[in-house]
Amino acid sequence: MKKLLIVVLSLLALVLGFGLNQYLASDFEVLSGKAHKWRSSEGKWTVVNYFAEWCAPCLRELPELNDFHRQYGTSIRLFAVSYDPLTADELSSVQRKYEIKFPIIQTLKNIPWQQVPSSLPTTFILDPKGTVVTQLKGEQSAAKLKQTIDKLQRL
Repeated sequence: MKKLLIVVLSLLALVLGFGLNQYLASDFEVLSGKAHKWRSSEGKWTVVNYFAEWCAPCLRELPELNDFHRQYGTSIRLFAVSYDPLTADELSSVQRKYEIKFPIIQTLKNIPWQQVPSSLPTTFILDPKGTVVTQLKGEQSAAKLKQTIDKLQRL
């Protein structure tokens, strides 16, 4: 009986450990080191913008994205993803150089969209459950992003 109890408790610990690991596993990490999950958005919509330093429209839209983050950052999450594979130091340098005020994803483990975009800039909008609901191509403005999310919320 004692051996059976030990086996049952061991299996329970194994299952709980696996479940806890899955719960705590992150989908991505930002430059500050903070880990995030797409589905753990605290009920917030999420905007993910792919950019590159060599992409003129990407650089032109950065002030708009900063403005969007300033206005709605407490209610809508905004993240940048570098199209080019850059080190953390290179990403930090780009963030300072272009005065990017919102988090840049450093390590992207899991993506809820099909593939890396084929053109830049590309912006994905995810609902509070972490599901991609639309993809926007080209330069975005703070007003257009907000209008798009407002429209999606009404659906």
